Amino acid sequence: MAAAGDRERLKALLLRHSVLRGSFVLASGATSNLYVDCRLTTLRGEAMPLIGRLLLDRIETRGWRPQAVGGLTMGADPISCAVAHASQETGSPVDAFVVRKAEKGHGRKRFVEGLASTGGVRCVVLEDVCTTGNSSVQAIERAREAGMEVLGVCCLVDREQGAAAKFADLGCDFEALFTLSELLED
Repeated sequence: MAAAGDRERLKALLLRHSVLRGSFVLASGATSNLYVDCRLTTLRGEAMPLIGRLLLDRIETRGWRPQAVGGLTMGADPISCAVAHASQETGSPVDAFVVRKAEKGHGRKRFVEGLASTGGVRCVVLEDVCTTGNSSVQAIERAREAGMEVLGVCCLVDREQGAAAKFADLGCDFEALFTLSELLED
């Protein structure tokens, strides 16, 4: 489904808008002189169709057949919506869901939002950037607690700092559209 050149176009957008140099504290608590703020790309209209098509292709290549895609708010939100939207052009549409960082204090008091029912739903957890994998681990745990079957984890950029091993420990396969070293190789 992805058009020829989609990956290179998305890579160019990530390099132009999301790879930042300076002094940063990462979500893991580590410090880095390089920060990948994918939201500066994932929230761009021109990137959304690329993200949707590329992630759908990656999910299909893995043989995953999810009914829904989602992850921990906020990094996964635009990615999940892009995939759900792009899937409507295929024979296998999927829905998006959001995993809250804290349980909602009123109403249905759920961590997983966007799906009427979660029991038995096959899903793929999405993330913008994976470093240690802690955000995706939280999403995996919340999805499983809600009765969902997690088929795997897919992210836009893997910083190659331990996320893959952490997902393997949880029995989750892992895919990344780009590794940080791939992004920076030019």
